[in-house]
Amino acid sequence: MRVLFIGDVVGKTGRRMVAEHVPAMRKAHNIDLVIANGENAAGGNGLTHDVLDELLSQGIDVLTSGNHIFDKKEVFQFIDDVPHVLRPLNMPARTPGRGYVVVSPGSVPVAVVCLAGRAFMPFHYDDPFRVMDDLLDALQGQVSAVVVDLHAETTSEKAAMAWYLDGRVAALVGTHTHVQTSDEQVLPGGTAFLTDLGMTGPADSVIGVKTDLVIQKMTTQMPVRFDTAHGRGQFGALLVDIDTARGQSLAVQRFFAREGTPT
Repeated sequence: MRVLFIGDVVGKTGRRMVAEHVPAMRKAHNIDLVIANGENAAGGNGLTHDVLDELLSQGIDVLTSGNHIFDKKEVFQFIDDVPHVLRPLNMPARTPGRGYVVVSPGSVPVAVVCLAGRAFMPFHYDDPFRVMDDLLDALQGQVSAVVVDLHAETTSEKAAMAWYLDGRVAALVGTHTHVQTSDEQVLPGGTAFLTDLGMTGPADSVIGVKTDLVIQKMTTQMPVRFDTAHGRGQFGALLVDIDTARGQSLAVQRFFAREGTPT
């Protein structure tokens, strides 16, 4: 099975990059499952139903998220009814939505999990290590593979989780920082890992925000509204080949494309 993980989709530019890359990649690489982090897809913060429909129409199968998933209040109208939109699993049990979904591309059951880290994050999330232990116990014998998006700030927390789950999940990818790392690998136990997928969004920005606004904030320390940047885009992703008979990964291939830059 081939799974494509797409880094944080930011605003209209990010959605345009999805439209330009995903349908072609699905065909060229025979991809079975596409997962994207969509918590910044609507105007740079949150998710709306129209944006959800737009991304699904471009070939995305599951949308993960993180700390911005509830920024648009409209999400409360549909998050309980759309199983392929995930909020972090380690949020309180009474939080709307769900933290994982089982999909079956090619009739092979795969669990897609969304987690949030705790270090330097704005909310008091539950322990993601314990939460994953509990989920893997519950899923035992029910799925052929488990893949995880860990939405976290620090590289150390993402790496620690990858090694903790090595051999128990097929892949763990990091999101949230909007900066792609170059450490893609398959760990000894068969878990594919990349510290951060990076951002699919406006290239000429500070992690998706207009540069002048971020500079103003940092040089004055005054309140500044952060507006999403526009212009040329970039696309960050990781392609993972999974042996579903063993629930482990065989190979990884990282993708990064920026408009106007030779590849």
